[in-house]
Amino acid sequence: MKADEVEVLLEQLAAAAALEGGAAAAGSGEAWRQTWTSLTGGLMDDGVVADGAYAALPHLVEAVAALPPGQTADFWVDLGCIVTADHLPPVPADLEAGFGAALRLAERAAARSLLAAGVPAQVCARLVLSCAAFAGHHTGEALNRLLDPRESGLLLVCPGCGSDTEIPGFFADPARPPSRAPGLPDPAPVRQTGHPWGEFAAALREDALGEGWEPFLRVARDVAVAGVSPGIPGQAVLCLVAGMVAVRGTPQGAAEEFARQLMALTGHFRCWDCERTWTIADGLAENPHGARPARHRADAWTDSGGPATTTESAAAGRTGEAATRFRQDGNAVLAADGTPWGRISVFSESAPGSSGGVDALAVVSRPGRPTLVAGAGASGVVRLWDAADGRLVHDPLPGHPDRVRSMTSLPLPDGRVLLASGDDAGTIALWDPATGRPLREPAGDRPGGVTGMCTATVPDGRTLLVTATPRGAVRLWDPDTGECVGRLNPYGSPIQSIAAVPIAAGHTLIAASDTAGRVHVWDPAVDDPWERGAAVQLSAPALAGADHRVAAVAAAPAPGRAVLATGDNRGTVILWDLATGAPIGELPYSTGTAGLPVITAGTLHGGRTVLVTGTRHGHRLRRWEPATGAVEHLALDVALTCLATTGPDLIVGHDRGVLALPLTGQ
Repeated sequence: MKADEVEVLLEQLAAAAALEGGAAAAGSGEAWRQTWTSLTGGLMDDGVVADGAYAALPHLVEAVAALPPGQTADFWVDLGCIVTADHLPPVPADLEAGFGAALRLAERAAARSLLAAGVPAQVCARLVLSCAAFAGHHTGEALNRLLDPRESGLLLVCPGCGSDTEIPGFFADPARPPSRAPGLPDPAPVRQTGHPWGEFAAALREDALGEGWEPFLRVARDVAVAGVSPGIPGQAVLCLVAGMVAVRGTPQGAAEEFARQLMALTGHFRCWDCERTWTIADGLAENPHGARPARHRADAWTDSGGPATTTESAAAGRTGEAATRFRQDGNAVLAADGTPWGRISVFSESAPGSSGGVDALAVVSRPGRPTLVAGAGASGVVRLWDAADGRLVHDPLPGHPDRVRSMTSLPLPDGRVLLASGDDAGTIALWDPATGRPLREPAGDRPGGVTGMCTATVPDGRTLLVTATPRGAVRLWDPDTGECVGRLNPYGSPIQSIAAVPIAAGHTLIAASDTAGRVHVWDPAVDDPWERGAAVQLSAPALAGADHRVAAVAAAPAPGRAVLATGDNRGTVILWDLATGAPIGELPYSTGTAGLPVITAGTLHGGRTVLVTGTRHGHRLRRWEPATGAVEHLALDVALTCLATTGPDLIVGHDRGVLALPLTGQ
């Protein structure tokens, strides 16, 4: 930064202030703006503020404040970016008083600039945030990260662990307000000295954003009256920012839409890494002052058959507690501090660089014989590995003309254990895993491919194969004859996930999620699919109250009860008691793990239930023990496609094959 540039700019500002209207005034205004644009490169370079800025800025603020307010909006936005820069050196002691006075003057002048004339919505939002920054509020930092309104995603920084959390599609539906307006502290801190925000309160109208937004605008008015004290919650300040965009931004329609997007920032996000819940306002700022994790209401695992108890939770059962983090390091799993967790076993023909991607897994348990893992994918070839060492036990089994997306093990009453597989062409194959040979010629299941499979047992002693298609056909098959012996899903809802849940010895229920996010529970023991039998549907009020649109279902083993796990695209997992249809536990959503979920469950030593969840094509797993609330994260070097458990091991299907790792640390 050069002193002579500052002198030139001050002279141009003085000339512009002395002139009133006319071409000369307009020309002078353009000249000082050009000089200011050139000078900002010396005041701040790549987010680093120059030491000399503190001496120059008070003089510039005083000069610009003397100009007509309608001409200075861009200057105050630029100044807001400077005072909230990523690298801001401490103010020298001898300049503190002058620089502090300059910020108070800038706050008043920027407020007048906003009220003088309408500005584009994006500029309006940045201008209000500049006012907040001049007032010393940490939410002013958000102006450096405010997204283009055409963007749909949002990137936040967790105030607790510093992890980046991305929310894709965050601004996709700004028409509806968040669930509730934020509150102010009781009593709210109020600026004791004169402040310029009172006129903002008068400008706000409750009809500015339409029906449903009035509570948020009332919060905005309360903040303006209080004068944006540093102690006011960032969510509430964002209400004021959005409200002023709605009433002062132009053009009006675009300003209202952008204001609704800004109002959405008054909600919360849950860090995918530390499992704590924070306000989005705090996630927009670097090291926000006084940020605390929010209390998150969650249903805790209950051992009785009655309603679940409610706990205050920030990490699946514990307020403010962070999750444990692990990562893959070659063939080892390490904790964040380097402590070994266990070894990863890569199944043969699943090495990095191979084309053996897997889309479906099944565990074949045979009494007195080694447990096998079956996997198949785009090639249509089925592979069988020894679960203990990952060794391929048969040559690859061809037989499918298209991608295999579903598999299941079929333990029959006579002691045989078969393997079933289904593909996108509607072909169903039955295999003898002991020999690696097909039991019979593959049969078609048209129309539609086979996207889900499970095994049902019924009280009359039969074991049936259950298949589901995206067109809604859910059929029961006799594995010995290959005949369809029954149908489920009388409504014909397109199915995207299906699971069998044992409710008694020799009797399972079938649960499925459809593409609309609903869950259906059927009893395969009844001949008429409209008959309820032993099936109990999940609590509709509990599903609606949790806004839980289920995308995946899985059976969760639990002593003495039938438990279903459901997962949605936000990362929430809820456990349900199928005897009552009531929720009995919840792993709250984890922002940044959004997407089509994959879920599996197993039993640890001592009978403890463990669930492992991830996102299809994602790289991260969440391991959850409902009984203790413990949550652990594992980052892998592969893209997930499917999960299974066998004994103490987790089996991971991925884009390059299959690997196994221990469910518990060594």
